[in-house]
Amino acid sequence: MSWEIKNKIKQVLDKEEGTQIFAPGARRPLAFIYPNSYNIGMSNLGLQILYKEINSRGDTACERFFLPDKKAKVDYMKTKTPLLSIETQRPLADFEIIAVMMSFEMDYLNLLTMLKMGKVGLLAAERKEKEPLVIIGGPCATFNPEPLANFADAFVIGEGEQTVNTILDAVYQAKNEGKSKEEILLSLANLPGVYVPRFYKPVYDNEGEFVAMEAANGVPATIKRQWVHKLDSYSGNSAILSSDTEFENMYIIEVARGCGRHCRFCMAGYCFRRPRARDLDKIIEAIKERPARTKKVGLMGAAVSDYPQIKELTKFLVDAEIPFTVASLRADSLDIELAEALAHSGQKTMTVAPEAGSERMRKVINKGISEDDIYKAVVLATAAGMKNIKLYYMIGLPTEEDSDIDEMIAMVARVRAKMDEVANKGDLVISINAFVPKPFTPFQWSPLAPVKLLKKRFNKITEAFRKEKHVFIQTESLKETVLQAVLARGDRNMGNILYEAATKYDGNFKQALQEADIDPEEYAGRTLDINKSLPWSHLDMGLDEGYLAAEWEKAKNLAFTIPCFENCKRCGVCKEEKDG
Repeated sequence: MSWEIKNKIKQVLDKEEGTQIFAPGARRPLAFIYPNSYNIGMSNLGLQILYKEINSRGDTACERFFLPDKKAKVDYMKTKTPLLSIETQRPLADFEIIAVMMSFEMDYLNLLTMLKMGKVGLLAAERKEKEPLVIIGGPCATFNPEPLANFADAFVIGEGEQTVNTILDAVYQAKNEGKSKEEILLSLANLPGVYVPRFYKPVYDNEGEFVAMEAANGVPATIKRQWVHKLDSYSGNSAILSSDTEFENMYIIEVARGCGRHCRFCMAGYCFRRPRARDLDKIIEAIKERPARTKKVGLMGAAVSDYPQIKELTKFLVDAEIPFTVASLRADSLDIELAEALAHSGQKTMTVAPEAGSERMRKVINKGISEDDIYKAVVLATAAGMKNIKLYYMIGLPTEEDSDIDEMIAMVARVRAKMDEVANKGDLVISINAFVPKPFTPFQWSPLAPVKLLKKRFNKITEAFRKEKHVFIQTESLKETVLQAVLARGDRNMGNILYEAATKYDGNFKQALQEADIDPEEYAGRTLDINKSLPWSHLDMGLDEGYLAAEWEKAKNLAFTIPCFENCKRCGVCKEEKDG
């Protein structure tokens, strides 16, 4: 085992504040994997919330694992050192439970890499009685766990605060009673919001197309998503501060969760309903008690500007001279007070997301903001002293035509002209991504647009502003977009490809697809049958049957769906008021 690796981990620890370390044997050990770098993982508030929640139990020591960088990976391999935890530098295989936070599809192979480095068997079916249980949660586990089903003993469907405690209670009790692994998994499969894939068998037709999911006797046919009805029952702020994160020494606090705006492309808007706000007084109290080293406060939420008491919160921050930033803004809920408060905190760029360039496409996606809202944001940002404007767009959305791209180009030009009109000589940055269809959205049946078409449209937009000095176009890698789209709507067979990529092709997923005679562009570009069962149909987000299909029809008819409101029962999520 390499002392150099251990010392590097201890150097990381030395920069942290808030870490909880327990003596070996004092508590039951739980490994918490974030399958990406320390820098990215420690910037994830969900990880921090669950870290604090697990450690608050009193019987469990939560220890973090992150994907080592390239140099560290080489050191691990050379010295034959198993993957070690941050807290006590304990090997991954020594933990009885491995919890995984899975936020992005492109991290799937990172997880397999980490399990291999930790000397933990990849396939759940082949892990022995004494090997760790691997339990995966996070957004990807909630909307489509199937590509990872071969590797997980269980998945958490929905929000984890309560479910993680329920799982740990059940596992500890069963182990204390001497129950077998099979018995433990069967008991987990009957907990609310827990999906144990070994008891569910996907059924395929003669052409290899998914047709149904068969549940074994003794487990529920559908798994219902769990969500926290009372956010203030749980912590919602940074547990650990470090200078080695994306948000250096920033104290992040969740002001709200879920979004009720009904944007039809957005998985989070459907899988994390309903929208809930935290109590203002408790937010302020937490901010007052933040660690002294905090440089800035980060307000987190799907649409922070929609927080009901955003004016009172930002007034407190400004009056107390606490610099802050926000995770997300909607142009239609921005006002001069918020703009000035952000500028006062040192923010130099106003970022908003029209998502689509034409009014028609904004109706298709139910974005609910107008071009005038964008102009208003420009004027407010300029008046407040923010020089730069950043706009987020998507291309390749369902029903999109060349004329919508032309209108996007014209809109960007008009926004630049508005900046000039109000004497704003800053930069206009346009970030453009390709739309990726996600499960549990009204666009889940839609294809990824052809790569050739996406390239053509990216190039058209880029060329339109090539000679503009203060307009910058940012586009993403379409290679990664295609693979993300493949995994987002993949079935359990896709797990076999991931396994091959991890064990035979040095993590090259595209090569593994080719060897399996699967064209990734063709797979991602499938239009799914709206009348057929999908690989994730056995999961219940709480939405009424037919709701997403009805929203797809409304999209095609350019019909608007109003935001969530108190006592609304339209989609089905709020019909039951049990905490979960």
